[in-house]
Amino acid sequence: MKPAPQSTVEAEKIRLDKWLWQARFFKTRGIAAAVVKGGHLRVNGNRAGKASQLVRPGDVLTFPQAKVVRVICITAIGTRRGPAPEAQALYDDLTPPPPPQSETIVSQNPRFEGKGRPTKRDRRKLDQNAAEALE
Repeated sequence: MKPAPQSTVEAEKIRLDKWLWQARFFKTRGIAAAVVKGGHLRVNGNRAGKASQLVRPGDVLTFPQAKVVRVICITAIGTRRGPAPEAQALYDDLTPPPPPQSETIVSQNPRFEGKGRPTKRDRRKLDQNAAEALE
């Protein structure tokens, strides 16, 4: 018995977790499904309820990845989890660029004359100078 042929509308749809895995946003389908199940992913502005939700080209996905909120527009449905260039052809990245950081980076740690932590010899000199200043 032959399987029923899929209509072109159904052939252009794929499970959400499977597409995220094929597009290499997540290492496993299980991780992709956990993000969807946790309520962290939106499809066209609506929260995705299930990992089995079908997506198609033209859908916009919004989800957190590391410290960045990604905004992705699906352009194609993949047939396999291929190499990165093949995966990058499946979507357009609409993520806004990060705000520019200031030119001067303020260090959290104190610096010794711009050289980092003072050596034992430098500490002795500092202590000697401090003792002389007190006299």
